[in-house]
Amino acid sequence: MFTGLAYAMGPAAQGGGQGQAGGLMQFLPLVLIFVIFYFLMIRPQQKKAKEHKTMLDNLKKGDKVVTSGGIFGLVEEVRPDTVTLKVAENVRVKFGKGYIAGLRESDDD
Repeated sequence: MFTGLAYAMGPAAQGGGQGQAGGLMQFLPLVLIFVIFYFLMIRPQQKKAKEHKTMLDNLKKGDKVVTSGGIFGLVEEVRPDTVTLKVAENVRVKFGKGYIAGLRESDDD
């Protein structure tokens, strides 16, 4: 009486050779999600980090910069790990190079 029910609940029969292709098709959405994340998030972030590093390497005396804290200043001295900024008359502040957010192009003082 229950033998027919047991057979009905068993796993579906696999087609000949379709088992391996079916396994690969399960991972296809994961691969597509990774590719999308790479091109939309990872690659642009790496490009921006590379541009920031290039900007920091090319800092020179007289450049107008803004720090990540929002302080505007004029580069007075550049060392391997630090930058000295002139933020007002007779006021110089030393910052870590990584805290320079970018160059400013405006002529505001």
